[in-house]
Amino acid sequence: MNGILVIDKPKGMTSQQVVGRVKKILGVKKVGHTGTLDPDVDGVLPLCIGQATRLAEYLLDQSKAYAAELTLGYSTDTQDASGEIVERVAHVSVTEAEIRAAFDKFCGEIEQVPPAFSALKINGRRAYDLARQGERVALPPRRVTIYELAITELELDCELPRVRFRVECSKGTYVRTLCHDIGQTLGIPAHMSRLTRTRSGPFTLQMAHSLDVIGQAAAEGRIADYLLPPSVAVADFPCYVVTDRQARRVFNGLEMSFSAAGQERETGERIRLESASGQLLAIYRVVDSDGQTIRTKPEKVFNA
Repeated sequence: MNGILVIDKPKGMTSQQVVGRVKKILGVKKVGHTGTLDPDVDGVLPLCIGQATRLAEYLLDQSKAYAAELTLGYSTDTQDASGEIVERVAHVSVTEAEIRAAFDKFCGEIEQVPPAFSALKINGRRAYDLARQGERVALPPRRVTIYELAITELELDCELPRVRFRVECSKGTYVRTLCHDIGQTLGIPAHMSRLTRTRSGPFTLQMAHSLDVIGQAAAEGRIADYLLPPSVAVADFPCYVVTDRQARRVFNGLEMSFSAAGQERETGERIRLESASGQLLAIYRVVDSDGQTIRTKPEKVFNA
């Protein structure tokens, strides 16, 4: 069994627990997720099944989109609603104009310090393990990109004002840190109170299915109806269709050359090779292009 299964992850489960549940439902050993979602976060969690697990790294590199809620009035050690309160104000006074001005400052490429309670490693240990033990966690800042940041709803006439928004961002972006930092810009402690991932790479919430639906489909022998082909994970890679004779070269891990007529390919660019029937055979990388011929070498070859 090979392909991509898009799960609508429920709140209250870790991403690894979802993987374990799907392994049991499908009766397979090779299942991997493509980007951790915290237990309190729901939404799109693509799972790679079988040989498709080798495509997970490409999905990790792709952008993500979320529907989020920021609450003003107090901040927490985890920067979300699950943490311990570390700062609180008795009264919040803020205008819509001030909030919109603060949001505008976080569009584009920004510098972000990952939260102490994160899965990042420090000298081989998870940051959240160190933080839970009371150790000081100092993670270096990194550059991330916010492609879109749009306020969808404001709830300001209450004790703890809330801002609901959607965000599209690069890999490695922490939305809870974004909420915390927006609060810092406003001079008001803040935390992320809700988060739903609405898209991961090419996979959207509309494509996602609950674990109950997947379980029922598997029990009825209809799981193929929900399994997407591996090629969907790398649909943004240029596609080259090869003949059966060329496919034998591919499966032997040999270099492949293609006509460059009407196509410009950069050295290092990835392409995908498919059979005439649409089966993903391999991922190749361009090593040279002289304007007439594109020469490529294999990066990942999938079994016939």
